[in-house]
Amino acid sequence: MPSSVEPIMELIDIRKQYGGGWFNHQRAVRAVDGVSLAIKPGETLGLVGESGSGKSTVGQIAAQLLAPSGGKLHFNGTELGGRGSRSSRQQIQYVFQDPYTSLNPSHTIGQILEQPLAINRIGEGAKERKRLVLQMLHKVGLDESHASSYAHQLSGGQRQRIGIARALMLNPDFIVLDEPVSALDVSVQSQILNLLKDLQAERALTYLFISHDLNVVHYMSDRVAVMYLGGIVELADVNSLYEQPLHPYSQALVSAIPAGDGQVKRERIVLQGELPNAAERPSGCPFQTRCVHAHERCEREQPKARAIGKGHLVSCHLYD
Repeated sequence: MPSSVEPIMELIDIRKQYGGGWFNHQRAVRAVDGVSLAIKPGETLGLVGESGSGKSTVGQIAAQLLAPSGGKLHFNGTELGGRGSRSSRQQIQYVFQDPYTSLNPSHTIGQILEQPLAINRIGEGAKERKRLVLQMLHKVGLDESHASSYAHQLSGGQRQRIGIARALMLNPDFIVLDEPVSALDVSVQSQILNLLKDLQAERALTYLFISHDLNVVHYMSDRVAVMYLGGIVELADVNSLYEQPLHPYSQALVSAIPAGDGQVKRERIVLQGELPNAAERPSGCPFQTRCVHAHERCEREQPKARAIGKGHLVSCHLYD
């Protein structure tokens, strides 16, 4: 994709803080600390990192489900404020990790899928809305009988198809996929991933794909951003990042991927210690408490992102 293409979604120095202040005795938790991402039309940007790194918070902010504490959000060149306009809320959708808890158990699948149409006054009457619901069920690999079913009557894979169908009902341009297959069996995961790829090709969709599973991210993504303790430490096209990760944290993540047929087995890099508490962030580089390359500068100065080759950004003093 040409680098000159304007981003459809742009996050500019996004921050999210919980707690803190003179009236709050607890330290502030910086869940997201200055994240900037530009996502191009039609691409899938993978967002990876350990639990607690801030991935889902970034996704919720991008989907306008959560307001940032600071920074700006641009969609199609227009700055979004608060919950955004009705138009942007239609064009930006979210698929949740757990398809069971995100579906109303007291509503039939048909009612769940029809609701966004009714709220946004799409379709001329109930008959037209029902037609659109049945059409969408077929689109995600289900049939008309599922319209009268309830969520508890469906398998995990079927429920996630409904979650995807619900996100598509308003014909969005941009979808945040938050661990969309992590709760599913491996055999079902591939079906859902292929469905997402087919829908993207057919509808020219743009995805922010959040996952801790690097194999899944490799299959789905065009570019990958690696997140650690609220910030982006590396960003590159998927092949560059998997073949030659630069940041020590990225190197450790990639080294844990099992080698496939014909691939050279990497030496496993085992990180020492746990992800620090976001309320007690290390000074300097956030990764310095677990990095074998850490030195005095890392303890006092946070590295800035710099370009190493075309489109490959890394935040690490090793490359200064």
